[in-house]
Amino acid sequence: MPLPHYDASILPSSHPGLRKTWPQFTLLVLINAFVGGIVGIERTVLPLLSSTEFGVASQAAMLNFIVSFGLTKAWTNLLAGRLSDRVGRKPVLLAGWLIGLPVPIIIMLAPHWNWVVFANVLLGINQGLCWSTTVIMKIDLVGPERRGLAMGLNEAAGYLAVAMAAFGAGYLAATTALRPQPFWPGVICALAGLLISIFLVHETRDFTIIETRQSHVPNLTTEQPAFATILWLTSWRNRTLFAACQAGMVNNMNDGMAWGLFPIFFTLAGLSLAEVSLLVAIYPAVWGLLQLVTGIISDYVGRKWMITGGMLIQAVGLWLVLLTNSFWPWAGASALLGIGTAMVYPTLLATVSDVAQPIWRATAVGVYRLWRDGGYVVGALLAGILADTLGLHWAIGVVGLLTFASGLLCAFVMAESAPDKPRNGIAG
Repeated sequence: MPLPHYDASILPSSHPGLRKTWPQFTLLVLINAFVGGIVGIERTVLPLLSSTEFGVASQAAMLNFIVSFGLTKAWTNLLAGRLSDRVGRKPVLLAGWLIGLPVPIIIMLAPHWNWVVFANVLLGINQGLCWSTTVIMKIDLVGPERRGLAMGLNEAAGYLAVAMAAFGAGYLAATTALRPQPFWPGVICALAGLLISIFLVHETRDFTIIETRQSHVPNLTTEQPAFATILWLTSWRNRTLFAACQAGMVNNMNDGMAWGLFPIFFTLAGLSLAEVSLLVAIYPAVWGLLQLVTGIISDYVGRKWMITGGMLIQAVGLWLVLLTNSFWPWAGASALLGIGTAMVYPTLLATVSDVAQPIWRATAVGVYRLWRDGGYVVGALLAGILADTLGLHWAIGVVGLLTFASGLLCAFVMAESAPDKPRNGIAG
């Protein structure tokens, strides 16, 4: 699809760049915090709710709620990217909020565990549409030079909200009950996100027109490649995009394992619910906070070694959970896991944005996020099977080994993609 001809009067009044577009950028950061808040509530409460109220004994069966979430979110990411290129960003954002609004209400009223699994299907759609779209819109607004900063701010807002919601939900559960009190903040987040998106957020797709016309990159296309072409290029043909996709998938594989098994692992070790909620919150809190700096650092020092180092640090953090046996060492291991994830998460998104061309960038981001959030499915299934057959320690240890291997693969396969850095191997 060729770029349409736009009159200057209907192009955005500001060119891409955070200095000129910060009001809209700030609104999108706030919206992403609401997106993260909804999923954060589940991280502490649902694994415990499954056994205490619904009598789910099998780890694999319990982790079905993460499988349903990850599977729907992964495919919705792909859909969100393509729809954002075709119909615009804002309609996709609004659809995501409308679908996510009933999620906390369904969980509060659920008479059976299958209702919770269904609610997480809706949550996956909400997260896929809303989080993907806010990512794409921020990339549109900042232009090519500050993508790492943009992704750091985006992911920091989302995962700090995840951490605060996880801790807050755990506190409410400890002082009241597992249902319904911890889920009322989720209703507030969904309503706030929907209203801000309707009345204050503007469409950003036209910024890609400006970026394409101003770019000095040779052979920059003005036509949308076929969807299958972008899928193949992002998933396999371009080695840097392939490395980014597999690293994102493994990253969320270990996150899915931590989400489902850490609350149970720490509870079985004798910790109180308050201590478990704090440990569960430390990981996304460190992850979220450090992304304020790791994204912008990657703009200056490059992407490849941030990603490689981050994956290796995650593996060490997971193994330290197994090698220690009390609250403070576990807190340190959780923090180390958060440090590694903070190095990786915004940098992978920035890498995909560096390599993809503006006219098909949203679709490429959707493909990457398909593979990345598919890691929740792989992680939940693998961790559940290993935990049921070999025990929790084996599940955590194997996931740590796969994370370490993913970091080594990035070191050998990925090319540097950051602006003003050598770009050997980057496809146009």
